[in-house]
Amino acid sequence: MSGAFFRTLARRAARRYESSGRYAHRFAYVKLTRDPVYRHMLAGGLIGPGARVLDLGCGQGLVAAIYAAARERHGAGDWPAGWPAPQLGRLQGIDLAPRDIERARAAGCADAEYTCADIRSAVFAPADAVVLLDVLHYMDYAAQDQVLDRVRAALSGGGVLLLRVADASNSLRFRITMAADHFTMTLRGLRFGRYHCRPVAEWERQLARSGFRIEAQPMSEGTPFANVLLVARCA
Repeated sequence: MSGAFFRTLARRAARRYESSGRYAHRFAYVKLTRDPVYRHMLAGGLIGPGARVLDLGCGQGLVAAIYAAARERHGAGDWPAGWPAPQLGRLQGIDLAPRDIERARAAGCADAEYTCADIRSAVFAPADAVVLLDVLHYMDYAAQDQVLDRVRAALSGGGVLLLRVADASNSLRFRITMAADHFTMTLRGLRFGRYHCRPVAEWERQLARSGFRIEAQPMSEGTPFANVLLVARCA
C-alpha cells in the first residue's frame, strides 16, 4: 500500500508546479516517483518533527513540495503505519539556477524560502537537518570539503546531514549515473566542467574528519544508478 500511497503524494506535490509549465510539473512527478530518496526520507523519518532544514542545491524545491503534500494528507486516516508525522519546520533552499528557484517559489510551500546563490559562498542559517542530494560532485574537492565544514558548523546544535553521492568506481552503474546526470543538467540548461566524484569510503573518511557519525544506505532501488545516501549525524 505504501508505494501506491506515495504516488498519490507525488501527484499532489507535482500539481504545485502546474503554473510553472508542463516540464516543471512532469519533472516533479517523475523525479519523486522514480527516485527512491524522497520516499525513503518520509518513510524513515530522516528529518525530525519541526526540524529547521537547509536544502542545498534544492532545484525546484521538491523536498518542500513532497513534505507539504504529506502534511496535507496526514491525519486523513490512511497514513501508512510506521511512517512518522511529516512536520518540517522552516526550510531554506539554495540553488544556483534562477529558473529552478522561480519554480520553487511558485510552488507556494508554506515555511519555505528560496535563494538563488552558490552554496560555496551562500550564508547557511542554523539548521537541524541539511539535505545535499547529488550536488557536491559539481565542485572541486577543496570546495566540497569547505562546504561540508560549513554544514557541520550550521548543525552546531546537533542534527543530521543527508548526503546522496554516486559511489565512484569503474563500474557500469557509475558510468550510467554520470551519463544520466549530464543529460539531466543539459535539459535544465546547466553546464558543468569535469565532475569530482569519490568512492563512498572516501566520503565516509571526509565526513568523519568533519565531525560526523555515518551510516551508508544504498539509494538506487529500481534504478541502474550507483547512488548511496550517507546519513551523517553530528558526533
